[in-house]
Amino acid sequence: MILVDNSQIVLSSIFSQYPNPETMVVGNDPINLIRHITLNTYRHIKDKFGEEYGDLVICQDSNNYWRKDIFPHYKANRKKAREENQEYWDVIYDAMKTIRTEVAENMPYKNIKVDRCEADDVIGVLAKHYHTKESILIVSNDKDFQQLLYYPNVKLYSPHKKTMVECEDPTMFLFEQIVRGDSSDGVPNILSDEDTFLVDTKRQKPITAKRLAEFLNTIPSDVSSNKQGFTVQAFKRNQQLIDLAMIPETYEQEILKKYSEPLLNTHKMFNYFVEHKLTHLMKDLTSF
Repeated sequence: MILVDNSQIVLSSIFSQYPNPETMVVGNDPINLIRHITLNTYRHIKDKFGEEYGDLVICQDSNNYWRKDIFPHYKANRKKAREENQEYWDVIYDAMKTIRTEVAENMPYKNIKVDRCEADDVIGVLAKHYHTKESILIVSNDKDFQQLLYYPNVKLYSPHKKTMVECEDPTMFLFEQIVRGDSSDGVPNILSDEDTFLVDTKRQKPITAKRLAEFLNTIPSDVSSNKQGFTVQAFKRNQQLIDLAMIPETYEQEILKKYSEPLLNTHKMFNYFVEHKLTHLMKDLTSF
């Protein structure tokens, strides 16, 4: 199966053509542009990898992420970064939301969206449960998926780099991600304050390669501060947020249930293309 990190891949495709959100919105029909970009992206992925890896599985983000129960600041820094162009972002995200619904209703792909889950959760669960049954390709520019290369038969392709991503030691990669945090998601490293990415005057405390090696051998079993300057609470918080093996069982079962549902919309694609005048894509209809 081909697991497509939908929002990440679509946004990457959009902004490779329109780096400034204002240029897409002003003087254009953004929903029509995004519809063409989205579908052409799927076509390209299927054409390039379908023969080896099979059908696309579109992995969607929901909202009100369960990770916010653990860490209220999760991804809060992204909203802050978009505020300067909020009106244009709103138009783009509304268009993407509409197209996600259209794709789910009309395209011949499994389309997985589970309440309170992210695409990362869908990809993590399906890789975990199906890597022994079939070859799996994850299509995403997100480096965090290198942790899933721990599983045999799982590969990661970066459209931005146009190459397969290699990871010499996925287990060590995951440990380092937990220790260092994930600035793109607003998750600080285990030495820094929880609100580091929300307060302009704060900076993360540095973690050198030497300290990382020390952490590897000194993560204590209690939750009190230790001589290395962090708490196990901070480590465990980051582990729950970053380690895709830590997805709560309830959500894991919901994802597997959704994936097991039969595909019912295999014959709607032609009418969908006609309705939205997707004439430039009609000639490649069989490529989808």
